[in-house]
Amino acid sequence: MSKARYKAYLFDLDGTLVDSVPDIDHALNHALATADLPPVAQSLTRHWIGHGSRTLIKQALQHHQKPADTTAIDQLIGPFLSHYKANIAVHSKIYPQVRETLITLQEAGSKLAVVTNKLMELSEPLLQDIGLYNFFDLIVCGDTAALPKPAADPIELCLEHFNLTPQQVLMVGDSETDVLAAKAANVDVACVRDGYNHGVDVTTLDPDFVIASFNELLVH
Repeated sequence: MSKARYKAYLFDLDGTLVDSVPDIDHALNHALATADLPPVAQSLTRHWIGHGSRTLIKQALQHHQKPADTTAIDQLIGPFLSHYKANIAVHSKIYPQVRETLITLQEAGSKLAVVTNKLMELSEPLLQDIGLYNFFDLIVCGDTAALPKPAADPIELCLEHFNLTPQQVLMVGDSETDVLAAKAANVDVACVRDGYNHGVDVTTLDPDFVIASFNELLVH
């Protein structure tokens, strides 16, 4: 691959680069235990993930038919975050072909960025611990831009940083949040088929293309 099609590739984190559900599930169940609530199955956590820590806790509380108001979420967010920060990459795994694909894109001269709704205080340690941090020229998190995905703000921040037009950039994600953000910013979007997509068939989201394996990015 001598030349990449896009000058910059923007990647969602959870469900796209890294399967982080096992560690998030451990942290969620730790938080629930502090309120004497039973654990939830990892399959449920996998289904709920992608809209931030507070929404994840809210859905777990609703699943247990408990009040899911701000006060209830506030009570669990501290134990959740502290446990997750301390165990951020114990069971998480980089998806197959991710590292090789990033190396190839980098060697082809493309800029690489992470665009995630995960908080900066969680995103950077995860990327560092799992060994992906040094691939990226820019990391944009849920608390970096004025508004997180599905707003265009995080992607527009990347365009400005790299001094590129929307036509020169590809967003790579796994859910409707990524597709909506990309469309709002007028950039092309690729969807990973088996990421964290809330049970939605990603082909129905009308991305520019769907990939089953990460190295398919090298032929688009």
